[in-house]
Amino acid sequence: MNHLESTHGSREVVSAFRNTWAEDNLRPDSGRPRIAMVSTHGYVAAHPPLGAADTGGQVVYVLELSKKLAQLGNEVDIWTRRFADQPELEPVAEQVRIIRVPCGGKRFIPKEYLSHFLLEWSENALWLINGHRLRYEFINSHYWDAGVAGQHLNETLNVPHVHTPHSLGISKKRQMENDYPGDGALFEKQYNLTERIRRERRLCTAAELLVATTPQQLDLLTRSYEVPAENCRMIPPGYDDNRLFPVGDGSRHAIRQRFGFSGKVVMAIGRLARNKGYDLLIQGFSLLSSREPEAVLYLAVGGSSLTKPEQVILSELRELVARLDLQEKVLFGNFIPDDQLADYYRAADLFVLSSRYEPFGMTAIEAMASGTPTVVTVHGGLHRALTFGRHALVADPLDKEDPGVTMMKVFRHPGLRLRMARMGAHKARSLFT
Repeated sequence: MNHLESTHGSREVVSAFRNTWAEDNLRPDSGRPRIAMVSTHGYVAAHPPLGAADTGGQVVYVLELSKKLAQLGNEVDIWTRRFADQPELEPVAEQVRIIRVPCGGKRFIPKEYLSHFLLEWSENALWLINGHRLRYEFINSHYWDAGVAGQHLNETLNVPHVHTPHSLGISKKRQMENDYPGDGALFEKQYNLTERIRRERRLCTAAELLVATTPQQLDLLTRSYEVPAENCRMIPPGYDDNRLFPVGDGSRHAIRQRFGFSGKVVMAIGRLARNKGYDLLIQGFSLLSSREPEAVLYLAVGGSSLTKPEQVILSELRELVARLDLQEKVLFGNFIPDDQLADYYRAADLFVLSSRYEPFGMTAIEAMASGTPTVVTVHGGLHRALTFGRHALVADPLDKEDPGVTMMKVFRHPGLRLRMARMGAHKARSLFT
C-alpha cells in the first residue's frame, strides 16, 4: 500500500494541502540565511496551549531558540505537523514562522507512534521546499520523531542535519525497568521503546551533530549510543530572564492575595503524564502535611482541555488524595496561561519537580529564576548542575520519605529557604538564560 493511503482521508487532506500551497508564496528570496527547525509532535503554535498533549517545555524551547536565531540575522522556518483545523502558516515573530504539513489525517497522533506517518510528512514537506525553492543552511530536529523526518530531509536535500534529542530512549527504558520490573511489555506498548531506540541509533550515526541538553545526556550519547565525542555538544536550555525574575516581599504578598494563596504553598506545574510523578509527590506531601499543618499542595497540571488518557490520570490522582485523606490540603488548579506563569512561581513557597525521569526540568529552572526555593528529582540531568542546599534541594521521588523530609527542611530552616531563593535565582541567571 502506498504510504499516502495508509490513513483514511489522508489523500484528500494532501490534495487540499497542495492546492492551497500552490497559490502561496513562501518568500524564498529574502537574502538572509534560512534555518529549518523541525518539531513534528504536539501543538506547535506562536502561543502554544502548554499542558496539552505532548505540548510542554520542548515547544517553548523550539520557539525561543528560533526567535534568538532570527535576532542573529536568520530566517527561521519551524516545520511541524498539521492536524485538526490548524492553519498552514503562522507567524511567530519577525523572520520566524510556523509551516504546518499534514500527515496521518486530521486526528491528533501521540508522539510515540507519529513515526508511522513521517515518510508521508517528509514527502509533503519536500514538495513544498522544492516547489518554492527554499534553501536551508542546516536542519535542526527536536526529539526522535522529528529526527526521523529531519534525516529524510537531510538525505534528499543534502543539507546538514543537527539533532537535539531532548531525551533518550535507552535512559527511559532503564528507568522504567528499574522502577517497574516485570512491566516491560506494558511500557513497550505505551512508549514504543524498541522502535525509538533503533531509530535513535540510526540518527546518532547519520546526523552531522548531536546537541545534548545536560551532561548526563552527553555521557549517554557517547557511551550508550557510541557517538564520537567530536560529533556532540552540550547546550543547556534557557529561560526568558526579562519575564522570570524574583520580586520583593510586598509584590509577592500582593500576588498571593490575588491568587488566594494562604499557608505554606508547595507547587508543581506541568503536563498530565505519569512520568511527571505527581502521584509520588502527593505521597511525599502526605508526610510533610503530617508535620507541617499549614502546608498546602497546589497542582497546576494539564492543559485547558484534557484528553481521555489525561482524564484517567487526573481521576487517579484525585482518588489517591482521597485515600490519603488530603482533600483539604491538595488543590487542583486550572490551566495557567503563559502570561501569568511567572507570578504563580513567585506566589509559591516551594516548587517541586517530582518526575520519575526528567531529561532537564525547565519548570524547575523557571521557578528558581523567579526566586522560589526548589526541590528537583534525582532522576534526570538538572541536579548535576546544582549544588545541594545552595541552589536547590534534591530528592528521590520513588522514596516516599525522601521528598517529604526534603520539603520539610525548607519550612523548618528559614536561612536555608532564603539562601536557596537568592542563590537559585543567581544560578539560573548565570547558566540558563
